[in-house]
Formats: sequence, structure tokens, C-alpha cells
Amino acid sequence: MSYRTYQKRTAALAFAAALAGSAVLMAALAAEADVVDVNYQCKTPIGDKSAVSPIDIKSVKSGSGYKLTMSFQKGVSSSPVELGKGAMNPSAVIKLGGADSGTVAVSGPANSAAIPADTPIKINDLSGTYTPKKTGKVTFTAGVLTIKALGTTTTCTPGNNPKPSLTLDVTAGSGGGSGTSGSTQSGTDTGSGLPQTGPEDSAIALGTLGGTVLLAGAAGALWLTRRNQAVRR
Repeated sequence: MSYRTYQKRTAALAFAAALAGSAVLMAALAAEADVVDVNYQCKTPIGDKSAVSPIDIKSVKSGSGYKLTMSFQKGVSSSPVELGKGAMNPSAVIKLGGADSGTVAVSGPANSAAIPADTPIKINDLSGTYTPKKTGKVTFTAGVLTIKALGTTTTCTPGNNPKPSLTLDVTAGSGGGSGTSGSTQSGTDTGSGLPQTGPEDSAIALGTLGGTVLLAGAAGALWLTRRNQAVRR
């Protein structure tokens, strides 16, 4: 095989590797989604109220399942009186769709500081555990939010049929699979360093894979070129 043929073949290999890396990275970026706005319709002790809060649901693989964390970026209700430290306790359900069905209960800590009267109540991150019962793509959508404070209960129901905030490709009984989150990975308690399944981590991991493929192709091209030059000498 001539030197020119070697050059053409190695260049083609390097170009193919670069295309493969780019395709992998673009696939990872395409998997990202926006944080989902949820229009909560709340039944409170003093009447009906409504508020929109962007909702982020993220996942962390944990044993045979996933730890889910539901984050609220805005308050969804308020109280006519001040709520002292520890007076408000939130909980919610996350609806499953796709390959699986049912709900996942999530809850969080009480308020760590007093909440002034007539001020939007900021909900702390709520967490719970999901164990796959079916294999396939499972969606996770914000469900009913419940706020208990001072002996009263406020129930907030999504009124705008929100889209899923998270999609996981899971295997029943193993907890394996990849995740697609509706936002960047933010919030508290990331599972003591366990691998996250949100889009940023997927993009970084797949982008690294693409870069490795590209470097491998370039290294192969350099090795073949040097080998051919050595033979010609």
C-alpha cells in the first residue's frame, strides 16, 4: 500500500472518530429539558389560592432503586400569621408514567427559620425512594403537594397538567438505567457522592466518551503515519 493511501486511510479514520464523538455529545445535550412550571391550585384554611412554581425532579442511583429529590424554586402558598421555626411540614407525591405507574411519596424537613405572615412559603427539597417494578422508560411528574402547619392542612393540586420533570430508562429490580432530568443538577443532599443521573452528568460522561474516541482515532493515525515513515526509511 502506498504512502498516500496510508495517509488517506488514517485521515478518514480520524475524521470518523471525530464525527462519532460529536454525535455522542450532541445526543447527550439533546436529552436535556427545561424546568417544568407547575400551576398549583391550593385549598387553604382561608380560601383558595394559586401560584406557579418551577419544579425540578432529579435522581441519584441508590442500591436497587433511585433516590428522588423534588425541588421548588418559588413559594406556592402563604400564611396569614407567622409560622415559627419547625411549624410547617411539607410532603408531596410524584406521579409515575410510561412503563411504570403509581406514585412515589416524598417528604422534607420542617422550615428551619420563621416564615413571616403573608409571605410565600418556600418549600424545602422533598425526597423519597423509587424502586423500578417495570423495565423501560419511566416518567416522573409533580403531583399533589400537602402543607401541614399549626394544626391545619393545605392541599395544592397541579392545575395545568404539567409535563414530566424527569425520565429514567430503568430495569425492573436492578435500578439500572440512565436518566434525563428537567434541569441542571442543583439542590441539597446529593446522596453522599453516589453517581447522579441528571442531564449534566450524562452530557459530561458522554462528552468525555466522545473525546476519548476522538483522541484514540488521532493516536491511531499518528502511529500508522510514523510506522509507515519508519518502513520507508
